[in-house]
Amino acid sequence: MKTIPYILIAVRFILAPIILALAYFNGTESRFLILTLMYAGLLTDIFDGIIARKAGISSEKLRRLDSQTDLIFWLSLGFASYFLNPELIKNEWPAILLIFAMEALCYLVSFLKFGKETCTHAFLSKIWGLSLLVAFTYLIGFQQAGWAFYLAVGLGFISHLDVILIILMLPKWQYDIPSSYHAWMIRSGKQRKKSVFFN
Repeated sequence: MKTIPYILIAVRFILAPIILALAYFNGTESRFLILTLMYAGLLTDIFDGIIARKAGISSEKLRRLDSQTDLIFWLSLGFASYFLNPELIKNEWPAILLIFAMEALCYLVSFLKFGKETCTHAFLSKIWGLSLLVAFTYLIGFQQAGWAFYLAVGLGFISHLDVILIILMLPKWQYDIPSSYHAWMIRSGKQRKKSVFFN
């Protein structure tokens, strides 16, 4: 049981280059296989945290590894979308650039304040992840952007703002903080870190 969360994270990490290779070398013929791998990756992300908590091994090391693997996994899907639909992605570059800038800003603020990357696993970030799932389903499976893409961009902007607020409010680096409200509660001494933990 204690090794399963690490195996699931490793599977998600390995899926990233496979997704990139399929998109680059096989093109649109592989789009539904890529979607299958995307949903499989999502399941590994859901169950690694659940199993880690059940096994009592949900540590800082595991959560940081999970967070960075998530980034690599979703980036692979973003680049796969570009390989499959270059013109469509180019037409939406300002919105995509905004999300990249917000992600970079989260890391910059966290490194400047704490000397390490952010690892909040916030609630809004999870909602954004679900919206990314829908957006990539449209982009990769149906070669469309539309409402799903713009919803993901909007939620991405809001969730990154929440993460930045969490970082700024926390008195010291912590992982698994559900929201900026919880960070404010911790800063105010009204709530202990373990009471707001969730995956």
